Amino acid sequence: MLKNITIGQYYPGDSIVHELDPRIKILVVTLFIVSIFFVNTFIGYLPLLVFILTVIAVSGIPALAVLRGLKPLLFIIAITVFFNMIMTPGEVVYRLGFINITKEGLRQAGFMALRLIFLVTGTSLLTLTTSPIALTDGIESVLNPFRRIGVPAHELAMMMTIALRFIPTLMEETEKIMKAQMARGADFESGNILRRAKNLVPLLVPLFVNAFRRADELATAMEARCYRGGEGRTRLKPLIYRRTDYIVAGLCVVFFGFVIAQRFLFA
Repeated sequence: MLKNITIGQYYPGDSIVHELDPRIKILVVTLFIVSIFFVNTFIGYLPLLVFILTVIAVSGIPALAVLRGLKPLLFIIAITVFFNMIMTPGEVVYRLGFINITKEGLRQAGFMALRLIFLVTGTSLLTLTTSPIALTDGIESVLNPFRRIGVPAHELAMMMTIALRFIPTLMEETEKIMKAQMARGADFESGNILRRAKNLVPLLVPLFVNAFRRADELATAMEARCYRGGEGRTRLKPLIYRRTDYIVAGLCVVFFGFVIAQRFLFA
């Protein structure tokens, strides 16, 4: 299951989506996330679904690779749906003992499930189509205007990118530790949820030790290469907006503007 996590992974390609300026992709993902929370009808999610499918088709990323990233979140989605169904007041449609499932709860549960799915899919597409270096440069460029008020743009961009980059590495490390402990008789699959969670506790110590070791190795490697922060640094490939970037940005602003506006137009 841990191998199914796609956030932080990069899928190489030469599609239009891969070649877009990372700042444009960050802008598009931001508009996409904002649009998700403005939609208040199920049919309103249809344009967002079309957008996601279009990006997947144009980027050349296998749809199964994107959908695979949702598998580890199925439990969280199920828990979210369950609590929204029973804790949202309204017209009761089904009663099981002291548990009341309401019509409004079912609607809210559907919205929350769709929002989680779209959020994970959208952010996964950003990392799948953007290399870590390009993503770092893009985040730093977006944060640069805030340097005037003391925001360390380069340091924040570096930390965010390293965190995303090491998600797949930590997941792979976790799976190796699990397999090693299972070979010694550990059981992570049987029992109820609480028992499974308790069985995962022995994973934490070696996982944290390995994480700190990797962090120390990364710091040593950066120091050996004379890394001194972003001040005065140059780039092999400076970010330059192209005509395609302007066209895509304009189309996406209009598209997401319509998605957001429909909440007020059809209210």
